[in-house]
This record gives sequence, structure tokens and C-alpha cells, in this order.
Amino acid sequence: MRHGKYPFIIGFLVVPVALYGLFVIWAYVQMFTLSFTSWTGFGAAHGNGFANYQRLWHDTVFWAALRHNLFLLILLPIIAISISLFFAFLLNVGGNSKGGVTRGVWGSKGYRIIFFFPQLLALVIVAVIFGRVFGSDRSGMINGLFPSSWHPWLFVADERWALTCLLLVLVWQQIGFYVVLFSAAMGSIAPEIYEAAALDGATRPVLFFRITIPLLWNTLQVAWVYLGIAAFDGFALVNLMTVNQGGPNNATMLLSMDIYKNAFNGAAGYSSAIGVVLFFLTLTFAALTLRVTRRDVEA
Repeated sequence: MRHGKYPFIIGFLVVPVALYGLFVIWAYVQMFTLSFTSWTGFGAAHGNGFANYQRLWHDTVFWAALRHNLFLLILLPIIAISISLFFAFLLNVGGNSKGGVTRGVWGSKGYRIIFFFPQLLALVIVAVIFGRVFGSDRSGMINGLFPSSWHPWLFVADERWALTCLLLVLVWQQIGFYVVLFSAAMGSIAPEIYEAAALDGATRPVLFFRITIPLLWNTLQVAWVYLGIAAFDGFALVNLMTVNQGGPNNATMLLSMDIYKNAFNGAAGYSSAIGVVLFFLTLTFAALTLRVTRRDVEA
């Protein structure tokens, strides 16, 4: 039985590993290779050295997209994690104490379902819905609440607010998942810890900052990485919600949208170079986050 264990395991793994290598690893290899070519998307690819990367350095659209991604990278994890932690804490520890046991608010199970609902919607559907909510014409839901004599609110058609609108939609879409994630993590904390702290006179803020957050540190670390990766995407929202797919005046241009536009406008090689930059930015962010937030436990 032992001699046949490894062939049995390999037999199950060979197909998924081969598919992963073909559609993921090989795709990355092609992207790196094409980034050193002037390929238009059709015909043969001709090498051009580092010309694409030199072009990146002087591309104002690329730098604008990078700034916008960094804006989302900083604010999305902070806002989403803060709100999710607050609601998760209320659902698990925010209620009254009964029999010495600290409980969540009444109806917490139902609230979890409500918070998780946005996760059931595809991001494309979310983009379409909020495209109408923030619509700059009279058909926009928010604009429709005001008299027609008022100047319509521009939202995604205004350079000053368009990116903020995208941030709000991303936060709304992400919060539900992390409320459930943090609630599950808090559920694994022994009730005796909260009971002992409450007997010592600990208030709700003390329970939150001195007990809950330290015990959820590993979960928070993973959540920060996932939200950071989500901040590097945002393609569906930009493609469906914004003016001219990244406008107005490139105010909502993200790296993912820049890749798409160049790839389908005869600059597939240059698009691959942007993809390489995005790949290393995401990898660097994940590695730095895990390194900086790591807590070494001494024996």
C-alpha cells in the first residue's frame, strides 16, 4: 500500500499542475518575453531591447495610473479593515453580558448575511449598479434626488471626485467578506479571555485594542495583502463606471486599464512591459507587508 502511495498522489496532481503551468506559468513567461519586443498583437514579434521600459519612464499616463493605484493601495486596506473590524467586533462582543459571557449585538447572525450580500454580486454587476448611482446625468440615482434646477452632481465625470467614487465602491464591495472573516476569527477567541478582562474592568475599547486586534493579527495580515492586491486591480469598475474608460482626463486610469488599452491598440509589447511592472509591484507589496507585519515569537 505504501509503495503505491506516491504514484497515486502524482496521478491526481499531474493534470492540475500541467494546466497551471500552461495557463499561468507559461503566460507569465510569455509576458516577460513580449515586454522586450515591439509586438503589435498580430504577426511576428521583433525584439526591441529595453525600449518599452524607456517609454514607460516618459509616459505620463503610466505615472498617473501608478499614482491612482497607490492612492487605492493606501486607503482601501485602511478603510475596509477598519470598518470591517468595527462591525465584526459589534457582532461578536458588542452586546450585553449575560451570565458573565460577553455577547454580540442582537440578531448578529442575520447581520452577517446582510453584510456578506455584496460578495454574491459579480464585480461587473456592482460596477453597473453604481454606474447608475453615481451617474452624472439626470438618470443618476443621486442626481435624481435633487430638483432639476440644481446643477447635477458630476461624481465619476468630475476629475476631483471620480477616483474617490471608485474607492467607495471598492470599500462597499469588500467589507462584507472581511466582516465574516473577522467574525469567524473572533469566534475562535476563548470567551474566558473576554470574561477575565471584563472582571478586571476592561471597557469595550480596551477589549478591542488590547485583546481582539493582537489575537487577530495573522488574519489582519492576510486581509491587508488581499486588499492590497484588489487595489492593484479595479479594472471592471474603471471599464464600466468611468468616462472614456479611465477618464475624465485620465483621472481614474489604473495600471490594469492602461494594460488593456495598449494591448488592444496595437501595442501588445508595451502592454506586456506594464504588466511586468504591475507583477513586481504586487509581489513587492505582498512581500513587504508580510515582512513588516510579522511578529516574531520568542520561545
